[in-house]
Amino acid sequence: MTILLAAASVLARVNGPLLALGRWTGAGLMGLMVIVILIQVFFRYVLNDALAWTEELARFLMLWMVSLMAPTAFRHGGFISIDTIKRFLPERLAAFVNLVLLLISAVVLWWAVNIGWNEVMGIGGRFTMPSLTIPTALDLSTWMKVPRAWMMASLATGITMMLAVNIELLLRLLADLLGAGNRLKPLPVVFGLERE
Repeated sequence: MTILLAAASVLARVNGPLLALGRWTGAGLMGLMVIVILIQVFFRYVLNDALAWTEELARFLMLWMVSLMAPTAFRHGGFISIDTIKRFLPERLAAFVNLVLLLISAVVLWWAVNIGWNEVMGIGGRFTMPSLTIPTALDLSTWMKVPRAWMMASLATGITMMLAVNIELLLRLLADLLGAGNRLKPLPVVFGLERE
């Protein structure tokens, strides 16, 4: 029991700051994405001259924003529709259903993590984005196309973070089922989301 509680506490201490950093970074990326989309709208509809890079940059920012914020939603929101069903079940049965779902999602996330990082490191990550470039010199004299691996890394990062959250939730649930859940600190309330 001590090992279970210690592992859950360590994961909570690691996940908490990482998810907070992800939320704030994701919020900043969302702001940048809105600016890029407004630039895109202005050039496309006011000047009738669509820029090629704005759509790619908006998609790039959106992928990173979602990947950094989804683990927080998973940690605090869980399975929304399934949580509703669990309210009608006896407490022990609801906990068992939750355990089965967390185990299934752990397997799926583990599989997705492997696919995600293989895509980043594999052949797909070796290509570049068609129109998205960044400067490689301070005087802006040389530019390089953004590697597609940077975009794919967003998905692999988000899924890896979700797997860490899933493991934490599994450990918390096991501690709860074994009667020691009250010895763990409750998850903080974030964005009005609170796990039941």
